[in-house]
Amino acid sequence: MPQPKPVYAGYLLVYFVGSPAADDERIRMALSLGNDPLHYRELNAGKPILSSGLGTKGVRDPFLIRSPEGDRFHLIATDLLTSGGDEDPVQLTWDRAERIGSKSIVVWDSTDLVNWTGQRLVTVSGDTAGNTWAPKACYAEELGTYVVFWASKLYTQDDPDHTGTTYNRMLYATTTDFRRFSEPKIWHDPGHAVIDSAVIKHDGVYYRYTKDERDQTPSAPSAKLITAEKSRELTSTTYDFVADRIGDGEIDRGEGPAVFKSNTEERWYMFIDEFGRRNYVPFETTDLDSGKWMPSTSYQLPPGAKHGSVLPLTRAEYDRLLNAYGGQESDS
Repeated sequence: MPQPKPVYAGYLLVYFVGSPAADDERIRMALSLGNDPLHYRELNAGKPILSSGLGTKGVRDPFLIRSPEGDRFHLIATDLLTSGGDEDPVQLTWDRAERIGSKSIVVWDSTDLVNWTGQRLVTVSGDTAGNTWAPKACYAEELGTYVVFWASKLYTQDDPDHTGTTYNRMLYATTTDFRRFSEPKIWHDPGHAVIDSAVIKHDGVYYRYTKDERDQTPSAPSAKLITAEKSRELTSTTYDFVADRIGDGEIDRGEGPAVFKSNTEERWYMFIDEFGRRNYVPFETTDLDSGKWMPSTSYQLPPGAKHGSVLPLTRAEYDRLLNAYGGQESDS
């Protein structure tokens, strides 16, 4: 059964960086400066803490979730290498990645956030999927299970080579152990491409934040920005609209939102990846229903940090990570 919420003393940011370097598509971590949600120090001197030896041997878009009992953690990520490798020195194009990409996600488990075990590839997408991108998860108490969701391009059954034209949709599957998953179902399909959904629950309502993946045109003003919706049922396919174009005016484009609540007040933060430019840019709100997110005025995030997640930490967890990896404050 879920336990009473503990007292949190800090935050752990898990992320990857966006430049095409040899250690790019690996997982890094940063620890907040005390209980400050906007200022972080890099752990392990900024070097990767986890890397993948499975599948494509690249790992992107890490998402970290605590079990409802509070005693274990699951880290999931995209199985994708875009910078090429020993067996495939040609850089992977995004088109190819969406047509013949991985149907699996990468998973690690931990009981202490320092020692990670059981790295595995778990197939979650069906044969018609061309890619499996940016998995995230949310525990649904009313269902008694985790709901894991990701983006996939879905091709027709009579197109096994995935040569046709299609678009990314959000899919979901349920699991209790991140080993066995239900059959995937379409979760969000507005009739055009969407990716990178993130969810946070507040007062019995699930708030969903999704990137509109269309090309920016006068007829699609919300394209390449974040749209907010809400529902009292996590797996509903009919969320209510809250707001779109989140971040517009402060960022030109954004994806991979990381959404989390303050440990100390009724305030929420959203780190939006301004991809190809500044990477993470933080926003905040005191009212999720308003759909109004203001840019944070002061922050210090790890250089190049993008498309990850933030987890609240107890004092024991915070101290354990700091003792294990040390920490240095970021320069930007």
